[in-house]
Amino acid sequence: MAEATAHLAARLEEDMKAALRAGEKRRLGVIRRARAAIKNAEIAAREPLGDAAVERVLRGIVKQHRESVEQFEAAGRADRAADERAEMAIVEEYLPEQLDVAAMEPVIVQVIAELGATEPKDMGAVMKASMARLGSAADGKEVSAIVRRLLGGG
Repeated sequence: MAEATAHLAARLEEDMKAALRAGEKRRLGVIRRARAAIKNAEIAAREPLGDAAVERVLRGIVKQHRESVEQFEAAGRADRAADERAEMAIVEEYLPEQLDVAAMEPVIVQVIAELGATEPKDMGAVMKASMARLGSAADGKEVSAIVRRLLGGG
């Protein structure tokens, strides 16, 4: 299983070696931290991770960077926010491109119709089905906002 699905992890390892040879310190540090997070997830799972699980780990790292950017901007630290953005961009290179609202909304509308959802209390079921269809290319926060809007909850 691990051999067939370890494409993303192998790419990170190759890129780490290239960054080391090229002397790209920031890129090297970001990739090393990402690989450490993946290794920790493998230890927790007690097995090598496939691409989907590696993607989830990388999305978690992106989310942490995004939160750091917000905190640094709120604190007036534009320099640190820029550093976080640069590191986040490196991690995002390994993730598939995210769908925009225009691409997600029709899928969510279809899920709502299929489930017969009509009010905010149906949000959990709609979210689960929508995320299953949209997969990792959809940002859960964006999907949540669309579902909430369509179900009249905000």
